[in-house]
Amino acid sequence: MIEKALTPEDVEFVTTLHGDQKVSFVVLMQPRGDQADVLLRAIDDVAYGELKEASQEAEEPEGEEARHPARVALAHSLTALRGAGTEATGQVVEKHPLDRLKSAVEESGADEVIVLTEPHYVEEFFHRDWASRARHQVGVPVLKLFAHSE
Repeated sequence: MIEKALTPEDVEFVTTLHGDQKVSFVVLMQPRGDQADVLLRAIDDVAYGELKEASQEAEEPEGEEARHPARVALAHSLTALRGAGTEATGQVVEKHPLDRLKSAVEESGADEVIVLTEPHYVEEFFHRDWASRARHQVGVPVLKLFAHSE
């Protein structure tokens, strides 16, 4: 599960986690949430010393406006993973992302889930981040990684 396009460093990291083992990916892209999430993201930005980003949170596309950027980010990520020699499929998931994640694990027979996100101070503190929530639902190990910044 990802929240933004994978950087080259992200692709290298996730494709080499298991050495020379052949791996494939089912990528679920979570678009930015609704306006209620803006405050939490701004708090995260302030907590990590990113004051400029905190002031710009309201300018980022939200909800329905975030669909197109999410599709573009997913397409970029799938192309990058395939370019690294792995099989990769994916989809943008707008509703019930944890249910869709559980289904994807079952359908693909996945051995593990990788949640690649930005740090989310508030959600992590209360164990409401994607990785913490997924651990209780998917039935396989969940690895939480922080995405690289461009």
